[in-house]
Amino acid sequence: MLEKLKEEVCDANRELVHCGLVVLTWGNVSGIDREAGLFVIKPSGVSYDDLKPSDMVVVDLEGKVVNGSKRPSSDTPTHVELYKSFPMVGGITHTHSTNATAFAQARREIPCLGTTHADHFAGAVPVTRLIGDKEVSEAYERNTGKVIVERFGSLDYGAIPGVLVAGHGPFCWGKDAMESVRNALILERVAEMAIKSIALDPNIQELPGHISNKHFDRKHGKDAYYGQEED
Repeated sequence: MLEKLKEEVCDANRELVHCGLVVLTWGNVSGIDREAGLFVIKPSGVSYDDLKPSDMVVVDLEGKVVNGSKRPSSDTPTHVELYKSFPMVGGITHTHSTNATAFAQARREIPCLGTTHADHFAGAVPVTRLIGDKEVSEAYERNTGKVIVERFGSLDYGAIPGVLVAGHGPFCWGKDAMESVRNALILERVAEMAIKSIALDPNIQELPGHISNKHFDRKHGKDAYYGQEED
């Protein structure tokens, strides 16, 4: 079942290690087949070195396992909420990468300080509110997804493909599993640059809008001209 997607998601999870985004088993990637209404996700607590496509777990959009012998990631309910609320998302990555997680723990958004950030995120990378006591005790992982969706109530999840969960860490998404990993890597590098920039100048101001908007639009706008035209 969904053998090609299992291979893609397995490769994307292994890429987390290659990109230096995870240690031990601190992260997970999923990818969805929208037509089937099913997604594939990493099994819980399995070493990346040992991952095989056959280990991947197939889950429906109610969080029920429909294929696979292992337990899915403990963050599966969060992925469910994001897939249900963000219909253009095809893959999701969650990590505890150092610099992005530092911002999440400080409960600070990542400001757009330079063009590297502006190339990929249309404005600051947002941070959620802290999840409440009742939300933790009743359905922690599902409510984690809900606070992310809540935070994007007035934001464009397509233009800002990532978020910081307060006190927890980053979640990123993309058109497929591998693109979500790429966005997680970009988020981590942008966070690192921001931390170093703020250390050099604690009073640094965000990049002016006429520069940041230009950089985002030349890659993602309707008249984008960065890169090559596809055949």
